[in-house]
Amino acid sequence: MADFNVGGQAVIEGVMMRSADRVSTAVRIPSGEIVIKTDDYRSLTLRRKILNIPIIRGTVAFIEMLIIGIKTLHFSAEIAEREARKEEALKKGEQLQESKKDQSRIWLGITAVIALGAGILIFFFLPLAISSLFHVDKSAVSFNLIAGSIRITIFVLYVWGISFFKDFQRVFEYHGAEHKAIFTYESKAELTPEIAGTFSRFHPRCGTSFILIVALFAMVVYVFSDTIFAILMGHPPALLTRFAVHFSLLPLVAGGSYEILKFSARKRNNQLVNAFIQPGLWLQRITTKEPNLEQMEVAIVALEAALGITSSRISAKKTPVY
Repeated sequence: MADFNVGGQAVIEGVMMRSADRVSTAVRIPSGEIVIKTDDYRSLTLRRKILNIPIIRGTVAFIEMLIIGIKTLHFSAEIAEREARKEEALKKGEQLQESKKDQSRIWLGITAVIALGAGILIFFFLPLAISSLFHVDKSAVSFNLIAGSIRITIFVLYVWGISFFKDFQRVFEYHGAEHKAIFTYESKAELTPEIAGTFSRFHPRCGTSFILIVALFAMVVYVFSDTIFAILMGHPPALLTRFAVHFSLLPLVAGGSYEILKFSARKRNNQLVNAFIQPGLWLQRITTKEPNLEQMEVAIVALEAALGITSSRISAKKTPVY
């Protein structure tokens, strides 16, 4: 299968899809209609040739998708909130009052900062702090193997824990729909819910696999960085110094992991590469669930909108907004 440079993300009752030119988010509302938001999008790596080189392009792509992901999640949350307020207003016989978008943007920024800070604390600092308790600070290999294992364990336990919540189960079903729709497109099959539903929900370019690759690649990078630090300074880094060094190398880790992910997706038929990507696919058994046909339809609508494809089969159910 060719790499068509199409990616996506599950959101609240919907799916975001990204192509080389557009980002589209489709969300199903209680009435059965599918609300769509489409924005023009062209990566900085395509607009600035200097950024389209290995490692750097991965770092840029990581930052861009982080921003897009937060915005699309916020959009789906806005739609869910609006529909909930509409239902409440109907029950009370009142007219729906629109929320202030300026306040909404402020809360988006606050939420993003809090989430980013919590992620840094839990997935970066905490594993280092726990590893320090094992008194293996002088061994760069042992320390980072322990820290990396703790980081992976925390992540797996996190996704496993949230998978028991009903709302997250719905998101994981849309995540499966996203993968199936992309597989259908990559296979050049007809984009219908019935056909797309026959494809696998496990995709090698998934963000879940990317996070796992980041954790594994980080072990290698941080072994080298800690070893170089010890050689230059004559002693291993202290906890806060180690955290600062590791965090400063995150762009390199993200960029390198991106290149590994893209390579593994292109060469997934190779037996060695296939064995390497299996852990990420296994983890998707938690982060994806089998979608129903209605959820597949939402994923296809998002994909068509991102690709600029017009489908008369389901156009009647589309309600473009914004």
